[in-house]
Amino acid sequence: MPGLISSPPQIWVAVAPVDMRRGIDGLSSIVQQVLGHAPCAGSAFIFRNRTANRLRLLLWDGNGVWLCQRRLHQGKFVWPKAQDTVFAISQEQWQWLIAGVDWQRLSAAPHPDWQV
Repeated sequence: MPGLISSPPQIWVAVAPVDMRRGIDGLSSIVQQVLGHAPCAGSAFIFRNRTANRLRLLLWDGNGVWLCQRRLHQGKFVWPKAQDTVFAISQEQWQWLIAGVDWQRLSAAPHPDWQV
């Protein structure tokens, strides 16, 4: 059903992989203790497994908690190699990420030696 999960004001990507056996409580604990955010503030948090073929989304919407998972049958999700433990992405980046597209290239600057 489109629109079942509202668009969160912020979408946070957890850089380090997590154990996909973790449920709502385990991931909420990571959000609070490792990432330093309030799990019930209305933001979405995205986690991935070690092989980068699964994502989990944790979202508190005011009435309850959503825990969604997506698995790619081929390929891997493009994941950042950032120094931070968590960082925010835009709605557009989120759409490309879940599609399995290299969302980081959307805002990449052209190579200075590139010619037509």
